[in-house]
Amino acid sequence: MDSNFLNFGIANWHKVTIHTLGPNGTSSEAAASFFTQWFGRRYPDSCVQLHLCDSYEYARSSMEEHTPEVLIVANAYPQINTFYMDPRLSLVATFMFDTPLYGLVSKGPLSKKKLTVATHPAPVLLIEELLPQGLEVGSVIFALSTSAAAAAVARGEVDVALTTEVAAKIHGLQFISSTRPIRMLWSVFSLSSWCAQPSMLNVANG
Repeated sequence: MDSNFLNFGIANWHKVTIHTLGPNGTSSEAAASFFTQWFGRRYPDSCVQLHLCDSYEYARSSMEEHTPEVLIVANAYPQINTFYMDPRLSLVATFMFDTPLYGLVSKGPLSKKKLTVATHPAPVLLIEELLPQGLEVGSVIFALSTSAAAAAVARGEVDVALTTEVAAKIHGLQFISSTRPIRMLWSVFSLSSWCAQPSMLNVANG
């Protein structure tokens, strides 16, 4: 696990809150779980809380100054540059973590061949890769997360969603395509005031 993780500024925070993209069933939630495991192994007496948000931008705005808090963002997110350029934030870690399995899901048997597909913008190219033969994409609707895309199928708003196996199970949906994970790099940001100095890192990593 440690070989997949680069720590640039995380010290021995006894209590830390993770902010990332929700709701339950997103790849970001799975990545936050990976971070929690790493943090717990490195600092056994620590306490980690998770705050899932409707967007990465809202997750950033939820961060508070008085306690150590981190924001975890998938590097495939098209607007990730805004977090790297934000003067209030510091990059404190990166890690490699494969997402849960992705695939196309439906609520039941499909009654038409030309489909409306919901997806988060980041993995949109997977739609054509995974689309079964005989089916066509009529339109693509962007959702705030892969879990939100699955919820749109469950509500009958779209025919199909590109989503994770976790979100599919939560919403009672079935895969109509093959599935695969996405090898993803994740960026961990904190407010700059909490970024550990190199001397602190040497103590924490020693």
